[in-house]
Amino acid sequence: QVQLVESGGGSVQAGDSLRLSCAASGRTFTGYAMGWFRQALGKEREFIAAVSSGNYNTYYADSVSGRFTISRDNAKNTVYLQMSNLKPEDTAVYYCAKLAGKYFSKVTTRNAANYDSWGQGTQVTVSS
Repeated sequence: QVQLVESGGGSVQAGDSLRLSCAASGRTFTGYAMGWFRQALGKEREFIAAVSSGNYNTYYADSVSGRFTISRDNAKNTVYLQMSNLKPEDTAVYYCAKLAGKYFSKVTTRNAANYDSWGQGTQVTVSS
C-alpha cells in the first residue's frame, strides 16, 4: 500500500502560480502512473493530469492544458503539479492518486475508479 500526502495548496490571486507536491511513502510508487484530480464544492471529482511511471508521457484535461504541468521525481518519491495563470474556477481540493496497474492511456487515466491510493487533498483557493 502506498501512502500519499499532498502539500502546497493555499489562497492566491487570479493569475498567480502554485506548485503542489505529493509525497509517497510505503510501497514504492516508481512503477506506477500517477494522477491529479480536483473536486470543487458541490461538484464531482475531476481529472486534471496524469504522468506515466517513467515521467515520459502525460495527459491533461482540456481545462488546464497549457497552464498546468505534471511531473515526478522518482528518486524523491514525489509527484508535482505546477499550476500557472490560476483562475477562480480552479478553486477546489486537489488530490493525487496512484493508477492501479492499469494500462496508461488517455481513457484509463481519466477514470477515478482506476486509482487505488489517494491522498487526503490540499485546498487551492483562487480569488479574482
